[in-house]
Amino acid sequence: MKYFWLILALLNCSICVAQSATVAVAANMKDAFTEIQAAFDSDNKSDLKVIYGSSGNFARQIMNGAPFDLLISADEQFPLMLFKNGKTLDAGTIYAIGKIVLIAKKSSGIALTSNPSDLKNTLSKVNKIAIAKPEIAPYGDAALEYMKAEGIWELAKDKLVYADNISMATMFVSSGAADIGFSALSLAKSPVIAKEMNFLVLNQSLYQPIQQRMVLMKKAPASAMSLYRFMQSEQAKAILLKYGYSVQK
Repeated sequence: MKYFWLILALLNCSICVAQSATVAVAANMKDAFTEIQAAFDSDNKSDLKVIYGSSGNFARQIMNGAPFDLLISADEQFPLMLFKNGKTLDAGTIYAIGKIVLIAKKSSGIALTSNPSDLKNTLSKVNKIAIAKPEIAPYGDAALEYMKAEGIWELAKDKLVYADNISMATMFVSSGAADIGFSALSLAKSPVIAKEMNFLVLNQSLYQPIQQRMVLMKKAPASAMSLYRFMQSEQAKAILLKYGYSVQK
């Protein structure tokens, strides 16, 4: 009889292992995904390990064999690169479209305005501007594109302070390490950030749409596949809309 319970325990353990999944999530999604995961977990018995960071770093790690099962990226470039290199089940799908914002602490007294001349005046007065590294962080790349299109690149380039991802760039402003910074609307709308920061949504016509794609890796477990499907549900889309993303109908 004791062997029966031992075998049963081993089977249950195997099921738990089989259901576990490691999910790489772009930093701009942290607050939104926390809510999405909570909604997902309420109806699913799964063991998800979630890691936040820059899409570029995740893609490089996956190429080098990192055991991620699902990449929820901040752009299309990195997921499609993984697909072309045979790392994923397919090309995945776009789950959201993001927006960049300029942020400043409310206590700083810095006025954020979309008027080009006022914006240039603000940039001339500040000492440090936070931005995510454009080569690995899609929101940083969009911010770079925006600055060049708006004609403020020369004014800002020597004041830039680079972070590994958009969440860290936001923290630079929050901590006072930078006077202002480029962030994601999704982060600016989070309760903690909104309490202490002002934000300005930047002209979306001045940078390429930030189409955020997710992809499943080959041999992804059932829990990763279930989350992938849930990310496309009306419930998940409602949360994404709440945080300022656009979603496909």
